[in-house]
Amino acid sequence: MPGTNSIREALAGKKFAYMVELVASRLTREAKVFETASRLAQVPEVVAASITSYAGGSLGHDPIRIGTAVRARGLTPNIHLTCVGRDRLDLRRALEDLNALGIENVFAISGDYPLQKRESNPGPHQYYDFDSVQLVEAINELRQQGLPFHISVAVSPFKYTEADCVYQYLKLEKKIAAGADFAITQLGYDSRKFRELKRYLDERGLKTPVFGSVYILPAKAAEKFSKGEPPGCWVSQELLERIQKEAKAPDKGLAARLERGARMVAILRGLGYAGAYFGGEHDASRIRWMIRRSEEIAGRWEEFAEEISYGKKDGFYFYESAREKKTVPLPMRIVDKFAEMFPVKKQKTGLRSLLSGIFGWIDRHPVLAQGVERAELMFKQPVFGCQACGNCVLGEMEYVCPMTCPKNMRNGPCGGTFMGQCEVLPDRPCIWVKVYDHAKAAGRIEQLKTFVPARNRMLQGTSSFINLFLDRDNRPGHFEPLISISPAPAAPRAEAERPLVKA
Repeated sequence: MPGTNSIREALAGKKFAYMVELVASRLTREAKVFETASRLAQVPEVVAASITSYAGGSLGHDPIRIGTAVRARGLTPNIHLTCVGRDRLDLRRALEDLNALGIENVFAISGDYPLQKRESNPGPHQYYDFDSVQLVEAINELRQQGLPFHISVAVSPFKYTEADCVYQYLKLEKKIAAGADFAITQLGYDSRKFRELKRYLDERGLKTPVFGSVYILPAKAAEKFSKGEPPGCWVSQELLERIQKEAKAPDKGLAARLERGARMVAILRGLGYAGAYFGGEHDASRIRWMIRRSEEIAGRWEEFAEEISYGKKDGFYFYESAREKKTVPLPMRIVDKFAEMFPVKKQKTGLRSLLSGIFGWIDRHPVLAQGVERAELMFKQPVFGCQACGNCVLGEMEYVCPMTCPKNMRNGPCGGTFMGQCEVLPDRPCIWVKVYDHAKAAGRIEQLKTFVPARNRMLQGTSSFINLFLDRDNRPGHFEPLISISPAPAAPRAEAERPLVKA
């Protein structure tokens, strides 16, 4: 029988809590992970261990198996469930396994792109059937059926361009609307950004609790993070130099980084965060020391906030930076005007009824239907990068095709963007920068909060026009339950050539 959920209880009781990330990588023996968990279970303030999956894009141990063993040692698991290499049936099976084991806590994340594939020429939608917002929606659907999941999600306030930063917050709002119970920040060492995120949520009346990441940073990791590796991790040159200097001490900088960790916890307490999420350190005695130390120095948190403010010089801050003005390009104005004149996605219009009848007749004649699909692709492929997914959402994405994203994100950028560049293809701008810029210029930023469902993969290679007018496609306001859709058969083109990799 499942026991109590210490994370849920701590958050409900508004008790500042601690979670420790356990990286279940192939390089770490399972026995060592279990020994660490046993010791952490003896620290009363630690309410859970967060069990990683595919951290940094590298394969690891099965997080469900690790989490089950960790729970047997007295520590509540928070299981990372990523979308990497899993279709919706795989995800459902994993969630059903968790429920059968009595594990409630799920950290719903898109996941890092497979490391071994990043250097090749990755095709879009090859490894991702869902994005993180769709995954939250799917878990929430199961929860409505009686499965008692408690959902956490990621957010990174540590973004230093306007599009990257604002979209992280917009996407967090989507995750909350989809059913997220609490959030966990990615790592960062900028108290201004921690403050910014809390203010953003407070001003919008969003009471979702947030754990702030406190990564105990040694010199080697700092050097790696300073290069943006793994995706979503970043350390300023100023902090890197300080840590390298601290590493010259006899203890190789241990005391300094533990003190910094304690001070970051004090900052999070002072800002009103729900808890601290420790990473990079698993020693129970050191975790206990940082907790005690943070309590001793809690009254000095504002002083420490001034000190631990390692942001990017000239970087964007939501409440401080000037906003660049954008204008709508002429082609987009023409498309907008056309969409305004012919609102075909509205269900009750004479035009839609007429077109539904025409496309219904075409659909009954396969040769004509194939001709429509080919004509559609001839226009949309060179203009938008269309790959005939059959579930067109160009209108919801400011006429930027989500299939041009290597991770097939449909609800905003992943956490791996850096200064507007793609995680998977760093020499290419993230497609969501263009989406944001268009929406901003047109005064439609609020519309970016619209939930975009996962595509119906059975429609690959068919006409999105026919699918739209015959109500076959998945689009905002019209989609089947995400977790219940049947698996897709082999598709005629890209899908057949790029099978979804199983985790």
